[in-house]
Amino acid sequence: MERATRTLVRHLGDFIVHFTVVICFVFTLHAPAVSAAHARQCNGADYYFQYTECDSTGSRWRVAIPLNPGECTGLPDPVQGTDCSFSCEAGEFLEMSAQDCTPCAAGTFSLGSGLRFDEWDDIPPGFSNLATNPDNSPIGQNVSTCSSAKWIAQGSYLESNRDECIVFLVYTVHLKKRGSVSFEYQYMDNSIFFEFYIQNDQCQEMDQDSNKKWIKLTSHGEWGTHSVNLNSGTNILFWRTTRVTLGAKAIKPVFLRNIRIAGVAYTSVCFPCKPGTFSRTPGSSSCEPCPQDTYSSHGASSCTPCNTETHYASEGSAMCRRRPPCSEEDYIQTYSTCDEEGKTQVIFKWVEPQICLMDALGAVKLPPSGQREPCPPCNPGFYNNGTATCSPCPPGTFSDGVKACQPCPAGTEPILGYEYEWWNVLPANMKTSCFNVANNKCDSLNGWEVAGNHIHSGTGLSDNDYLILTLRLPGFKLPVSLQAAGSEYGHITFEFETICSADCEFYFMAVDDVNSRGTGVVESWDGSKTKQSYTHIMTENKTVDLTWAFQRTSQAKEVRKYVNDMVKIYSVTVTNAVDGVASSCRACALQSQQAGSSCVPCPAGHYIDKHTNLCQECPANTVLSGHHIYGREACQPCGPGSKSNKEHSVCFSDCSFTYTEKNLTLRYDFSALASAGSIMNGPSFTAKGTQYYHLFNISLCGAEGHKAAVCRDNVTDLSSEDADGGHLGSTVKAFICQSTIIPSDGRGLKTALSSQSISLADTFQGATVERLLNGITTRPELFPSSSERIPDIHFFYRSPQVTISCPRGRNAVVSLRCNPEKTARGDLFVPSDCPAGTCDGCMFYFLWESSSACPHCSDANYHAIEGACKGGVQDTVYVWTQPRLCAGGLSLPLKRTSPCETIDFRLKVGVALGALCAVFLVSLTCSFWKKNRKLEYKYSKLVMSANKECELPVADSCAIMEGEGEEKEEEEVVYPNNSSLLAKLKAFKGNKKSAEAIQMKFSHMEKSVWG
Repeated sequence: MERATRTLVRHLGDFIVHFTVVICFVFTLHAPAVSAAHARQCNGADYYFQYTECDSTGSRWRVAIPLNPGECTGLPDPVQGTDCSFSCEAGEFLEMSAQDCTPCAAGTFSLGSGLRFDEWDDIPPGFSNLATNPDNSPIGQNVSTCSSAKWIAQGSYLESNRDECIVFLVYTVHLKKRGSVSFEYQYMDNSIFFEFYIQNDQCQEMDQDSNKKWIKLTSHGEWGTHSVNLNSGTNILFWRTTRVTLGAKAIKPVFLRNIRIAGVAYTSVCFPCKPGTFSRTPGSSSCEPCPQDTYSSHGASSCTPCNTETHYASEGSAMCRRRPPCSEEDYIQTYSTCDEEGKTQVIFKWVEPQICLMDALGAVKLPPSGQREPCPPCNPGFYNNGTATCSPCPPGTFSDGVKACQPCPAGTEPILGYEYEWWNVLPANMKTSCFNVANNKCDSLNGWEVAGNHIHSGTGLSDNDYLILTLRLPGFKLPVSLQAAGSEYGHITFEFETICSADCEFYFMAVDDVNSRGTGVVESWDGSKTKQSYTHIMTENKTVDLTWAFQRTSQAKEVRKYVNDMVKIYSVTVTNAVDGVASSCRACALQSQQAGSSCVPCPAGHYIDKHTNLCQECPANTVLSGHHIYGREACQPCGPGSKSNKEHSVCFSDCSFTYTEKNLTLRYDFSALASAGSIMNGPSFTAKGTQYYHLFNISLCGAEGHKAAVCRDNVTDLSSEDADGGHLGSTVKAFICQSTIIPSDGRGLKTALSSQSISLADTFQGATVERLLNGITTRPELFPSSSERIPDIHFFYRSPQVTISCPRGRNAVVSLRCNPEKTARGDLFVPSDCPAGTCDGCMFYFLWESSSACPHCSDANYHAIEGACKGGVQDTVYVWTQPRLCAGGLSLPLKRTSPCETIDFRLKVGVALGALCAVFLVSLTCSFWKKNRKLEYKYSKLVMSANKECELPVADSCAIMEGEGEEKEEEEVVYPNNSSLLAKLKAFKGNKKSAEAIQMKFSHMEKSVWG
């Protein structure tokens, strides 16, 4: 039932379409019937043919449409049209009268079933610009932010925006069959995110391979081509650009041209050639540019020559220009090649192509050539052998460029490379070229000119030409003794200066054949720069093109205004080049000390002994310094708290550390921190509102020195997978690396953008509690500490790669701080005063708080507490000394229980005897005290009697018998003071002696009296 209903509906729809077509054209034929008697008969100039919309069966009708309805009568009847999928070949168009393909006439062209856009004086009809803010809000919400962001027409190409606004170039095409779209582009700077994708009429993104969606980078001066297949139906094409890197440095926009779309049903007309081009034969599918000194107008089949005596025209010109009088900017200075006598001279020549008039009023004359002078010497590694041409020295020989080539002495080997110091002629492995974005064919010109002691950029055809100098290196070869040493294969060093009065830019690039996905821009400079040198280290052995590109200004100019702006390169030095020459020889390791022994490679981590020329292994915890392995001094000691790997190629921390202070040794174990740690700070915002974060990855220790911190760039190689789906894009491996992260924020990406990945730490300098190591200083005030009992441990790192902003490279310090409240992995922090981890862009600081940063526990970190003795048993427990600032190491001892010792019999007997002795002594003391009182009484009576009579009493009247009147008289005695018991005992001893003396005296007197 449902199938019958659908069939009925389909046939009813077809009937309505056919009925509508018939009614429309019947009305067209009979509407002017009222005035038919007065209307003339229509001819071919009064109407044009057009097809109706295709029905469900793929059929259509050809109908005649009057240009001015009602002016004529007798229009042709509708006829059956061609099949909806019908199309003509390139160079043909569909002639609607006969409904047959016809070749285009001369001066015109056709793509057949396609469209082409190659004129960009303005944005063509059908294209539209759409700009949004970085946060994906409509442009109307913040007009001042992105109102000027758009694709700009530059005559022969389109130029993208350079800011952080998201700009879309949109074009909609309806295809009757499957087709394709292709375009040419220049994508030179991955600071811009460039994407091409397709949507259908339901605003759903078409499925396409990731290599079709993400545009690959191109080299400077090269146009890339990108092609994508299209489905039949409605296709909405999107070209999207936005800046994804941060900073004030100028970036290169994306250029777009020659957009071609194939798959449209037909074209009923041929397109005329644009001015400056022509097509000489019928049936052309494209137009050719006019040669130099010719021009053409719109739809030309040939080019018209200019009067070359007074006018000129560059290739592809639409008009001839008058030749100006020659000026000083129209000639250059160079040197002639050395003649047979070894002489050269300064010569002047007109800039090619010469467009100035030498005989015009006010024209300058070409200066005469200079005096003949001796040619400069050959470059090191070359010799002239008495001729005017410098030739490379044969293998196994060397030369300084002045003397003849000599074989290397026994026990040595040549140091291969290139040392270009003299520029009388361009070296054989170098070439120059000129390229312009507008494709004005400056390829035939020399981009650079030799000038004796330097080589400088040329003039080109216009100021925005790219002047390119290329040196091709087929690879690198280490000397025999170094074939197992390190991972550096060679160095490229050049000395240069730039002289600019406009916005010039100078690029140094390294592009290899295997991975030519990008321009390989190593470094760039803008504006005038004083004479300086730059060194690039090659870490891979591969064929590479070293390219120097100079552009006087990025603004297109009709004339050469800044011809005196240039870059000068004074010298270029390349080490260990495969096809290089030798300027000197170096000692090599010998197989034995026997005469004639050949050179052999030293094993990894070995140096060449100066006395024996034999390989010797470096001492423990030392590394070889680069490619210098001659002598024991080539083995450089590792820093404190570090050790070397087995190959003696890198110093690293094995996650252990020992620190001694005041006879106290602290031992650390950072194994829990061995895997790479990460910290993402932010968000931050640019002036345009782009939200971004800084991601830092840190590889602290372990892994035998393997740099486990990895940062990836995915700007030019994003995939449709989620963030978990593998890794793509270029990577940076280091001890510490940094990436700039821009979140997806609903911009159609399934993963965030990661860009500007750089290395902050390539070498480990050491770990110490000191604040200074090898010229790197930490700043404790950036991370205030609440405790000074356990010092922070600082890990020092260095990256030797120099940049314009960091001429001495970058340094980093990771401070480990003990915090028992943190987990073993802990947390990473950046300074609050420098939220980007750095305050100057060259010195980076990090704090890692963790319980793993605490020293191992020892017996000095706990103490014992003894309990009371209960029931003959006593417990002893051990507790940590608070605050506890240790982790791991010794554990607390278990609780110890021991019996208590009670009071025994001997102790009881001793206590009893002691008590008895105490009682006896007290009694004896009391007795002595009482006896002393009696003696004091007697003495005082005697003294009182002596004071009254001034003489001694007689025996029968004065003597006092013992015990007589004691009780009565004793009550009358008055003691003047109350002395202590101890004082009285002392006094008693003295009084006793006095009393005895008095008694003796009295006895003597008594004897005398009675005698």
